[in-house]
Amino acid sequence: MLTLISHVLCPYVQRAVISLSEKRVPFERVDVDLSNKPQWFTAISPLGKTPVLQVGDTAIFESAVILEYLEETQASPLHPANPLLRAEHRAWIEFGSAILNDIAGFYSAADETASAQKIKALTEKFARLEVRLGAGPYFDGERFSLVDVVFGPIFRYFDAFDCICDFGILAGKPKVAAYRQALSARPSVRAAVATDYNARLWTFLQARNSHLSRLIAQSTKVT
Repeated sequence: MLTLISHVLCPYVQRAVISLSEKRVPFERVDVDLSNKPQWFTAISPLGKTPVLQVGDTAIFESAVILEYLEETQASPLHPANPLLRAEHRAWIEFGSAILNDIAGFYSAADETASAQKIKALTEKFARLEVRLGAGPYFDGERFSLVDVVFGPIFRYFDAFDCICDFGILAGKPKVAAYRQALSARPSVRAAVATDYNARLWTFLQARNSHLSRLIAQSTKVT
C-alpha cells in the first residue's frame, strides 16, 4: 500500500491522485495542515511541501518525481511511447507548472495593477495552449496523458474565478474551452478532491487579503 501525504487544496497533490486513480493503484491518503506542519511530516518532506509519496520506508517528494516513479513502476502508462513526443509532453507539464505559479500570483496580487499583470500573463499562456491543442478531447487526442493530469487541477481554479468576475483569461479560446470541459468530466479528475473542496478554496481565496479577495467581498455583497 502506498501512502500519499497531501493537503486538501494542493493542485500538485491532485496530480498524484489522478495518476494513481488512472492506473488503478490502491493508496492511502493522509492530509496535513501546512500552516501547522507535524514533526513527522517535516522529517520526510525536506521542502516542507506536499505531495509526498511514502513507499515503504522511502519518502518521495515533488509531484513531477512522483509522477515519473509511478510511470516506471505501475501499469497503464500515461506518457506516450515515442521518445520525442514524451519529451514534448514533459515540456508542457513544466508549462502547466508555470501556469500554476501565475495563478498563485493572480489570487495573491495586492492591487489591481499587479492583478492585471497576472491576468495578462495567464491570457498569453492559454493562447499558446490554444495553438497547440488539436481536435481533442485531450491534449493529444483521444488518449489521456500526464499533460492532462496536470491541466485538470489548473482548470479547477477557474470554476471559482468564474464565480467572481469574467476576467477574460479563457475568452475566445474554443479549443481550451472544450479541453476544460473534457477534463472536468473525467472521473479521476473529479474525484481528485474532497466534496468540500470548493468551499475550502473559496475560504482560502477570501482570506488572501488581495485584490481578488476584495472582488469576492464585493460580489458577495451584491449577491
